[in-house]
Amino acid sequence: MSRTVLVARLDSVGDVLVQGPLVRAAAAGADRVVFLAGPAGAEAARLLPGVDEVETWACPWILGDPPPVDAADLAALTGRIRALAPDEAVVSTSFHQSPLPLALVLRTAGVPRISAISVDYPGSLLDVRHRVDDDLPEPERALSLARAAGFDLPPGDDGRLAVRRPLPELRDLHTGGHRGPDGHQCADLAPGYVVLHPGASVPARAWPAHRCAEAVEALADAGHRVLVTGGPRERELTAAVAGARGVDLGGALGLAELAAVLDGAAAVVVGNTGPAHLAAAVGTPVVSLFSPVVPAARWAPYGVPTVLLGDQGAPCRLTRARECPVPGHPCLGSVTADDVVAAVEKVVSA
Repeated sequence: MSRTVLVARLDSVGDVLVQGPLVRAAAAGADRVVFLAGPAGAEAARLLPGVDEVETWACPWILGDPPPVDAADLAALTGRIRALAPDEAVVSTSFHQSPLPLALVLRTAGVPRISAISVDYPGSLLDVRHRVDDDLPEPERALSLARAAGFDLPPGDDGRLAVRRPLPELRDLHTGGHRGPDGHQCADLAPGYVVLHPGASVPARAWPAHRCAEAVEALADAGHRVLVTGGPRERELTAAVAGARGVDLGGALGLAELAAVLDGAAAVVVGNTGPAHLAAAVGTPVVSLFSPVVPAARWAPYGVPTVLLGDQGAPCRLTRARECPVPGHPCLGSVTADDVVAAVEKVVSA
């Protein structure tokens, strides 16, 4: 008889990617893994080895810009879960989130066994109430939940982050670089370039744009090819940062294509945002421009050579602020282009 496990993580790209070890552990003990993701994390869920199917739902109690709670929407989700008929569910949340509202929905949908990390008394909502040290790195925290639920990594799995391979071919990618024979803009994507990703999911975690532009110039002066990446809504930012010496990839890549670009990089310069964890998942060293609004012990890139830049004792420390609460954004504004060049050289030679 086949066994279906539902894994739930309902927030963003990075939050989903760090569930990779948990997912592979669940897959080692199940015939089918269904991942319940939020709209922002669904594409990342599809990249995780071990995921057989992705269900998407916009959660009104976890998303940063949540939809209203709607009884019909909850009823529809309950029906979808009932149709999936999972034998059990593993609900993963960040330390500041509660798994209990979703556990209630899952229980109502007939899921017979539910596991989650919860500081609150769950009553009959959880079968496995797991507790952890909050300073664990997020991938280890998630894997500890899988183990508490009775799953473990298969032999030979090192527990690092990972994505499905093969990754997309990038030979035909048209970008904001030089013009090729056909008149389209293209880039030299031979491995060994440095990727700079200037955007972040919230402003408090972003390195100032003028510093990013300075870093492109300094990296180019140091002999590096520099590719600047960003989403469709960040094209203006990536164009300004790339300038005349970087290659602007803003809006040119889906998540799988971004993974392929990061995979070919010698190093990635990025804040605490999804592409940092994607870089870790493809095994590329990271220069992490880390704002201390959340703890680096939990959220720094996992399992790859990393240099952490940024004042980890700044006044914004552990505030979880979305907008920087300190004039001048000193935690990251104090990082210079020369700091980044030195950090790139360090991780490349590690």
